[in-house]
Amino acid sequence: MYKITDDNISMDDLLESSAEFEKPKLGAVITGKVVSISKNRLVVDLNGVAVGISSGRETHDSNDTIKDLKEGDEVKTVVIEEENEDGMVVLSLKRASQATTWDKFDKAYKNGDVIEVQISEANKGGLLIDVDGIKGFIPVSQLAPAHYPRVEDANSAQILSRLQKLVGMKLSVKIINLDRSSGKMILSERAAQQGKAKASLGELKVGDRVTGKVSGVVKFGIFVTFDGLEGLVHISEIAWGHVSNPHQYAKVGDAVDVEIIGIENDKLSLSMKRLIPDPWTVIEEKYPIGSKVKGTINRFSPFGAFVQLEDDINGLIHLSEISDNKVEDPADFLDVGQEVQAEVINIDRDEHRIGLSLKGTKSKVAKKTKEEIPAEEPVEEEIKEEKPKKKAAAKKKEEKGEAPAEEVATEKAAEEKPKKKAVAKKATAKKTTQKKEEKEDK
Repeated sequence: MYKITDDNISMDDLLESSAEFEKPKLGAVITGKVVSISKNRLVVDLNGVAVGISSGRETHDSNDTIKDLKEGDEVKTVVIEEENEDGMVVLSLKRASQATTWDKFDKAYKNGDVIEVQISEANKGGLLIDVDGIKGFIPVSQLAPAHYPRVEDANSAQILSRLQKLVGMKLSVKIINLDRSSGKMILSERAAQQGKAKASLGELKVGDRVTGKVSGVVKFGIFVTFDGLEGLVHISEIAWGHVSNPHQYAKVGDAVDVEIIGIENDKLSLSMKRLIPDPWTVIEEKYPIGSKVKGTINRFSPFGAFVQLEDDINGLIHLSEISDNKVEDPADFLDVGQEVQAEVINIDRDEHRIGLSLKGTKSKVAKKTKEEIPAEEPVEEEIKEEKPKKKAAAKKKEEKGEAPAEEVATEKAAEEKPKKKAVAKKATAKKTTQKKEEKEDK
């Protein structure tokens, strides 16, 4: 609303003294003063010649500018519709921030600065961000060790599941490629942590003990991250005993203590078992040669059966020490889970080996017996099934003139033999009975 302070001024004078009216154009960046403001609605005075409105999603940018605005403040917006049904210019506060955001990204890219972004979406290839309508992509290969999805056999479904857990998180990244004209931007979390990782690596030495977080569990070991670095606990360094499945010892996200046992460039070798006492240092005192021990068969190998004596101690019963009989397969004599009593016959502390024997113990074993079906039964069945077939075949041949009738006769003779024998046998038995009766009569 405007008030005229000079009663002598004419309308023509007012029109001449006022600025020329320019209708806001679509896509133009325009500055105005805030007239009213609410959570999702912003009304702006556009130089006294028009009124603009921004509402809904268009009022929220990455910096949430609307929260800091108050009536009378100047604000920059973009025209997205020249006039709505109420005669107001439709504006976007969000789109006006794009130019400012692009400038910020340009500067960070040129200077190599680390910026913070929020993950908005995930796909099998990586993570996506959306800042004021500007989209960026973080490929899986550019994720830091702590977030890299290490899964068995590169299973795409498991990779996606791991990546989706990062949606909503804020990550520190560097821009490694930017094309403003096409609106493309590639980001790297790994590059953002390189400086920190390099500094951390320079401070490490073999023998150091650190606490880290499990970033992946695979068939050959456990990956652990700390201070922007990642190392591998090989399956042989997880425990002092035999480890067949690393998943039984840790899961992703677990906090674990490890010892640095190797540093080669940026590759770290770690150990979990070396942080606990080696049970093999007192093995000779605990299991002296000649002593009898009890244990459970826990696995077989081509050369024998392994017996678990305690959590981290396994002994081997060689094939030659399982039975007095020849043993080619330990499964022929033993079962996994079977409890046995064995004799300690050899110890190699350095190689972590205990040799055991079942010979001469209470657990002395014999080869398992297997039920066998007599061969005669299937053979007789086959003969019974074949006879009708042979008869039919012979008859067909005879009808076609392909085979002499003698063949059929031979077959019939062969069938008649058992019958003749039976008749003869009956006749003999009858004669014998008659003779006995004659004797008795005499």
